[in-house]
Amino acid sequence: MLDKAIKFFITLTCAIVGGAALHQASPFLISYINLEFFQIETGIFELTLASLVVILLGAFIGGLTGFFVSPYLIDKLRKFTSFVEKQLSKMPIYDVIAGAVGLAIGLILANLLGNAFSRIPIVGNYIPIIFSLVLGYLGVRITIKKRKELTGSLDFIPHMIKDILRSREAAKAEKEAEKVAEKPVPEENAPVEQPSKVNLVKLKEHKDKNYKLLDTNVIIDGRIADISKTGFLEGTLLIPVFVLEELQYIADSPDTLRRVRGRRGLDVLQKIRDMETHLEVEIMNVDFDDIQGVDSKLVRLAQKLGGKIITNDFNLNKVAQLRGVEVLNINELSNAVKPVVIPGETMRVQVVKDGKEPGQGVAYLDDGTMIVIENGHRYLSRTISVEVTSALQTAAGRMIFAKPR
Repeated sequence: MLDKAIKFFITLTCAIVGGAALHQASPFLISYINLEFFQIETGIFELTLASLVVILLGAFIGGLTGFFVSPYLIDKLRKFTSFVEKQLSKMPIYDVIAGAVGLAIGLILANLLGNAFSRIPIVGNYIPIIFSLVLGYLGVRITIKKRKELTGSLDFIPHMIKDILRSREAAKAEKEAEKVAEKPVPEENAPVEQPSKVNLVKLKEHKDKNYKLLDTNVIIDGRIADISKTGFLEGTLLIPVFVLEELQYIADSPDTLRRVRGRRGLDVLQKIRDMETHLEVEIMNVDFDDIQGVDSKLVRLAQKLGGKIITNDFNLNKVAQLRGVEVLNINELSNAVKPVVIPGETMRVQVVKDGKEPGQGVAYLDDGTMIVIENGHRYLSRTISVEVTSALQTAAGRMIFAKPR
């Protein structure tokens, strides 16, 4: 049905073009016709019979041409639309949206600049077309290439909206608290139960709970769930509400990798809450409006509660220690529980890739420890016996140096 409609419009367009073309040439053609019969006025748009015949002839020729050419044009149009659809399907939806926005901005700028230059003689009528092509193309290319930077520069908007909503809720809660305080409470009434949420005023009451505060990175890492299951941790695991908000923000990120990491963090939290362990898990509804960064808020909360921060972030580890907050770094725990290797000890490993230095090979233990094998390049993709020569402990982990036996 669609092909028939397109064929009809192509035929109609060709007929109109053919009639208009021969109408322009009608004075020249009529000069060869001397019969008075064809010079009669028809009363249709002040056309003579000869002009009408020429127009109808042109429309007939154009329509006939369009009728036979339309299948070829429809086939080319179908291939073009299929090509465009295939290219768009390969692009992420965010790139398509960014390209459309960039095209709109480019065309708006082209329209503004084109009007300013359109009064130039001779070339003035063509400048808006050039501006539209150039600025439209640049708008699409720049917005797609700089999409992440542009969206990153607008990250403050969701945070600003959340801060406004939070301030409104706090003001509303204060008004309700004032109204409740103004009402006299009869002595016979039982004391009203306090809400379960923890406020800044009551932080001192919770210093005896031996809190372990989780930061965003350690939640996303996921190992904290397995550590909690082993029973080595004591006290109460605390997840502040601002850490939850950051996890939700990461899970809603337009970037695929960040979105997967955020959702993994939320799944890890759910796993921790569902585990049957001696550890208590609490979510504290407390925030510090005068502090911007989540890490700084976490350090401040740990200071007020007298708790410890569980993290795998090297920078947060250093900052917290400088501010007198005790830190439990799960990377240090992971390195501490790795088996100790002694120079001269032998082991069997598979060489998986080349090392940084010429001739070196690299292998890995089951726990992820990297082994650099001297002259191990020739054993690539083979399982061999190696002898440990030395081991190096770094902040990032442990590295073992060995040589083939």
